[in-house]
Amino acid sequence: MHTAILTFEGFNELDSLIALGILNRIKQPGWRVSIACPSPSVRSMNGVVVERQATLEEAAAADAVIVGSGLQTREVVADAALMARLRLDPARQLIGAQCSGTLVLAKLGLLDGVSACTDLTTRPWVQEAGVSVLDRPFFARDNIATAGGCLASQYLAAWVIARFAGVEAARGALHYVAPVGEKETYVSRALDNVAPYLPSRVATPA
Repeated sequence: MHTAILTFEGFNELDSLIALGILNRIKQPGWRVSIACPSPSVRSMNGVVVERQATLEEAAAADAVIVGSGLQTREVVADAALMARLRLDPARQLIGAQCSGTLVLAKLGLLDGVSACTDLTTRPWVQEAGVSVLDRPFFARDNIATAGGCLASQYLAAWVIARFAGVEAARGALHYVAPVGEKETYVSRALDNVAPYLPSRVATPA
């Protein structure tokens, strides 16, 4: 089960790396999480350089894709050649996006008729693309999820884990990273945001 986290030049470290860390708490055979980039390396908005672990073409074949945000997202969506490499398909993949990553999904036509979450800066651009923006940290419909705010990356990670490994696996991953002394509250809040959008077969027990 491969999850690719799309990470572009000028990326927000909190989006890509928090999701990477939480998703990698799952230790199952075949479970793989990769930073997928359009070039061999990318530099973050704060100057951190990371080397790609997967290409965009590998991401197109992944079981799940999370699109992170960054300072140059509008340049990304304006690059026709780059966008053509993003062959994402919710019929066969889970697809999530965070903050300006939601703009990428909008420009790919994946949010037609679907409301979405994003950050305050990106909100007008997503609305200009014809997408209704929700004042929520997380929302999902079927195989597409969006999140708004840097620290909402935990919700996207929990959603992917719950869909593929179950709610208890998501609970365990969140519990591991939660602050000491706040673990139960932290996990409960996260799952309260995610559980309403899970299929009934993996929904959190009452």
